Amino acid sequence: MIPSDETPEVTAEGGHGAVPTTGVPTGAIEKGQGVKRRDWPLYEVFVRGKRGLNHVHVGSLHAADAEMALHNARDLYTRRNEGVSIWVVKAEDITASSPAEKDPFFAPSGDKVYRHPTFYAIPEEVPHL
Repeated sequence: MIPSDETPEVTAEGGHGAVPTTGVPTGAIEKGQGVKRRDWPLYEVFVRGKRGLNHVHVGSLHAADAEMALHNARDLYTRRNEGVSIWVVKAEDITASSPAEKDPFFAPSGDKVYRHPTFYAIPEEVPHL
């Protein structure tokens, strides 16, 4: 509880209006100190639509844990009932190649022409291929 003679510090973080930031617990307690929302891990959100078979990246959000991220992702990214499945992944757990490295990274597959369907001659006798 904040004493009445002190004015709490507030912030408009996250676009939710004035939110008190002092004297308000915001999550798990570590060694007697509260964890602030801005210190929550970043989660990447993937949603599978009703008509799709794959999950598509739809955005990011901060959450205290994976369960909270899943619930917040549901509320934020599937408000119109368009999703059937949601994945949330900590951004720090994602390893990705850099677009700047595309030529050297994907070069080994370029010299393997047998992997391309144009390498094979299709006989005239084979229908429906």
